[in-house]
Amino acid sequence: MHGVRPWRSTRHLHIPPASPASSMQDLTTVPTSSTVATTRDAPIRGQKALPGEPEKDTDPFLVSFSEGDPDNPKNWSSAKRWYLTAIAGLLVLNATFASSAPSALVPTLMLDGNLMVSLFVAGYCVGPLVWGPLSEQYGRRPVFILTFFVYMCFQLACALSKNTASLLIFRFIGGTFASCPLANSGALIGDIWDAKRLGIATAIFAVAPFAGPGTGPVVAGYLVQSGVSWRWLFWILTAFAGVCLVLIVLTVPETFQPVILVRKARKFSFTQRMEHIVARPFKILFHEPMLIAITSYMSFVYGCIYLLFEAYPIVFTEGHHMGVGPSGLMFLPLPVGGIIATLLYIAFFNPRYERKIKEFAPRPVPPEYRLEMAMVAGPFFAIAFFWFAWTSFPSVSIWAPLASGLLLGCGVCWIFLSLLNYIIDAYIVVAASALASNTVIRSTFGAAFPVRTTTLLANVPSIHLRSYLPTRCTTSLEPNGRPRC
Repeated sequence: MHGVRPWRSTRHLHIPPASPASSMQDLTTVPTSSTVATTRDAPIRGQKALPGEPEKDTDPFLVSFSEGDPDNPKNWSSAKRWYLTAIAGLLVLNATFASSAPSALVPTLMLDGNLMVSLFVAGYCVGPLVWGPLSEQYGRRPVFILTFFVYMCFQLACALSKNTASLLIFRFIGGTFASCPLANSGALIGDIWDAKRLGIATAIFAVAPFAGPGTGPVVAGYLVQSGVSWRWLFWILTAFAGVCLVLIVLTVPETFQPVILVRKARKFSFTQRMEHIVARPFKILFHEPMLIAITSYMSFVYGCIYLLFEAYPIVFTEGHHMGVGPSGLMFLPLPVGGIIATLLYIAFFNPRYERKIKEFAPRPVPPEYRLEMAMVAGPFFAIAFFWFAWTSFPSVSIWAPLASGLLLGCGVCWIFLSLLNYIIDAYIVVAASALASNTVIRSTFGAAFPVRTTTLLANVPSIHLRSYLPTRCTTSLEPNGRPRC
């Protein structure tokens, strides 16, 4: 496989006119839902896409819709596309909410809540390897339906589990299937929005990955405080997953525009297909140094977020002697900071990007212009962790470490929004696979950090020193990925 390069929009490719005889041969009807979709032989190897550009390889077939084609997802009504954007965010919120909620069950279960969180997040390391490529092979809708149905069944299994071993196994399998929207929801948004509105849609969508972990402990904490059985949390998660499944079945249509040759796909054996599907995310990752750098940095940031599930109880429960329910409320500044970051993006950053679209028209804006926010948010992320550590003394007002969560949520949201938009812009057609490899590596960090931190912090006697350790980690990487002392 040749090195994977950022995908260019097919509408800008110039195909020299062919003779009438060859024109009749190079047009082939593609069986799609559209009555006007056709494919044309793409330029052969070495043919230039635009005058003055270097020679490049392209796919042997390009799929396109006629202008204004109602079957093209980008031509759907704004109301329908905003609804699908909200649904995509809701699915991610469901998955991340379920990942963090059991962290507050320690008082009712003779089991480490962080282990349940880590096992669920460990499932994120497995699922995206299959769900992302499968959605590119068979479409977004069938993959969403399959994964959420199985995910709902395993949430039900958790509620009915009879022993610790089964509960842990069900958590891991549930996380594997719940990971589908982490890779595919972003790709769905890329399917339906053009470059001008993609930033705003992704900004709103980006709140969901942080709202879920922030609200999960709140709900679980008050369930514990009310004295109900721990099973109630899993009944709630089952109902939440069931509602999302119904919404997918009834309201989410297929959004992916097929780009894989039908004839070539039919020649693949089952083994070849599975090898092609599972290997694709890693082929893209290992052939793209920039994707490796982005994934490394996002993984570190993601892992640091999950460190807070261990650090916050140390500061607020042990240090300030708060109950389980009020301690869960301390996570709320994280999603609030994400909402503030989204509003600031819509007000300031997105208008700048819209001006770039006009400046570069008719060519697409280079993906690097998406990175401005990450350059601003990187220092915010480190400052917020230092702020949290230096105000974590029991003698300091509780509002000081609590307020650091606003800056942290804002910084993390901007980092993820900037880098996710970059990946979508650079790998439009294979965005799901690129996001899948990113999600797998990122989730590995999210699963490993809480487990390792529990052991590490147990050997540090001072509450202040324990809350400082995550802060020291944030200075080990800068946004450009270079190590820092």
